[in-house]
Amino acid sequence: MGRVAAPYAVRGWIKIQTFTENLDNLLDYPVWRLGKAGKWQAYQVLEAKVHSQSLVAQLEGVDDRNAAEAITGMDIAVARDELPPTEENEFYWDELVGLTVVNKSGETLGKVSGILETGAHDVLKVTGEREHLIPFVEAIVGEVDRAAGKIVVDWGADW
Repeated sequence: MGRVAAPYAVRGWIKIQTFTENLDNLLDYPVWRLGKAGKWQAYQVLEAKVHSQSLVAQLEGVDDRNAAEAITGMDIAVARDELPPTEENEFYWDELVGLTVVNKSGETLGKVSGILETGAHDVLKVTGEREHLIPFVEAIVGEVDRAAGKIVVDWGADW
């Protein structure tokens, strides 16, 4: 949901680069998990606020600038069960990664290996015999069936 961008001042505050739709979405969560490469540690958020077009926070146990520097660059996540449920035809990105992508002709294009945020719309990065970048828009994505593990798209295998 974000990344620790830099220390902020001298008392352990940190500046956050958020990956959420709204800058202040992380403020809804009292515990953040910081880590890299699958190793996460929970931190209680003592105080956090929007400050000059960015988010700054103080975490329990991060009491000075040196401690803040030590966690700079770490990713910020929250527990899945703390996230709100999605509405119909809404998905968390991690729910899409790994799904098999099939076109309307029944050809398997590959699996979703990532998602790119372009500003206009999200793009599925599909890796198979070749890589496809498929816009994640209603006109192209016909069905997302998480239970079956597949996404049906209106996309040619040679595009």
